[in-house]
Amino acid sequence: MGKFPFLTRVLLLILLLASLAVFAQAAEDFPATPALPAGKVIRLAYLEAGPFPNYPPNLIAFVKGLAGLGWLSVPDFPEFEDTSDARSIWNWLVKNAKSDQLSFVADGFYEEDWDKEKRKTVKAQLVERLNKKKDIDFVIALGTWAGQDMADAQISTPVMVFSASDPLKAGIVKTDEYSGWPHLHARVDPTRYQRQVRLFHDIVGYRRLGVVYENTPEGRTYAAIADVEKVAAEIGFEVVSCFSINQTPDLKLANSTVVECHEFLAPKVDAVYITNQTGVNDANMPAMMAPLLKRRIPTFSQPGARLVKLGALVSIAQAGFKYVGEFHARTAGKIFNGAKPGDLNQIFEDPPQISLNLETAKLIGYNPPIEILVAADEIFQNSEKH
Repeated sequence: MGKFPFLTRVLLLILLLASLAVFAQAAEDFPATPALPAGKVIRLAYLEAGPFPNYPPNLIAFVKGLAGLGWLSVPDFPEFEDTSDARSIWNWLVKNAKSDQLSFVADGFYEEDWDKEKRKTVKAQLVERLNKKKDIDFVIALGTWAGQDMADAQISTPVMVFSASDPLKAGIVKTDEYSGWPHLHARVDPTRYQRQVRLFHDIVGYRRLGVVYENTPEGRTYAAIADVEKVAAEIGFEVVSCFSINQTPDLKLANSTVVECHEFLAPKVDAVYITNQTGVNDANMPAMMAPLLKRRIPTFSQPGARLVKLGALVSIAQAGFKYVGEFHARTAGKIFNGAKPGDLNQIFEDPPQISLNLETAKLIGYNPPIEILVAADEIFQNSEKH
C-alpha cells in the first residue's frame, strides 16, 4: 500500500475493519437452534487433561443446554458414582443420547491423565485423527491443558474450550473477546477471580489471605495468582503462599500436599482462597478443611459452589453450571450451523450470586449479616459428607 496517498491508506484500513466487523456480526447471526440440512450429523469428541470435579458438571450442563435448544431430547442423567469421571458420562451419552443431528462418538473420548508424556501422545493421536481420518466434526476440550493442545494451527476442526482457568494468560486465546484462531472458542471472564477475591474480602475482611498452588506458570494461572496479587495491592492485604504439587498422575501426592499446606497456613492467615488444582477434590475436602475449621478460618472456593456444599464457607453460586452451560450450548449451536468459532464473542460473566454454607459459618463463628443471606442464591444448612 506504500504507493497510495496517506488518506487513501486510512480509508482502505477503515473499510477493511468495517468489513471484518460485519463478518463477525454475521457469525453472531447464525441460529443457535438446529438448522442443518436433512441427514447432516455433527460428530462430537472430548478431550480432557485428566479427571477433575468441574469437568463432569460442565459437560452435563452443556448437553442440557443443547437439549434446551432442540439439538437432542432432554437427557435423564443418572447419578454417577465418581464426580470427577467424565468418561462414564460420555459413555452414557454414546448409548443414550437421542438426536438426529448430534452423535457422541464411542471412541471419541480422549484423556491425558495429568501425565505430561501421555499428553504429547494423546494430542498427536487426536490431531492426526482430525486431519486424516476426518470422522470428528467438533471437539469439546475441558481444562487448560486441553485448550492449549487444541490451540494449534494444524487443526481446522471446530473446538470449544470449557473450564480453563484463564484462557488468555494460558496462551489458549490471543484476546479476551475473540480467540485469534479460526477454529477455536474459549469462554473468557476477564475479571472473574478479581471479583471473587473482592467479594470474599467484603464478606470477611481479612488482612492475610492464604493461597495454595503449584509454583509453576500453569499452577499460578490455575490459581489466578496475578489477579489475587492485583486485588491485594489495591485493597491492602497480604498474600501468604504455600506450594503444592498439582500436575501429577499421583492423586495421593497431590491431595497430601494441599492438606499439608492448609496445616501450614492455618495459624498464619485470616482466610484461605481455595484454588483450582488436582488435590482440591471432593474426597480430599474433609482432610483439607480440618486444620482450617480447627483454627476457625473462613474459606472461599474458587472452583465454585460444589466445595461450599462440602464445607467451604462461600463461593459464587453456579446453579449446577446452568448459565455457563447455556452459553456454551448457544455458541456451539451457531458453530454447528456454520459459524466459525473464532468469529464468536467469548466473554461470559458468572451471574453475581452467592453460595453459603451455614454449618461452616457456625463452626468458625461467622454470623452472616442479613444482606449476605438475602444475596445468597444457594444456602447449605449442612456440609455434605463424601
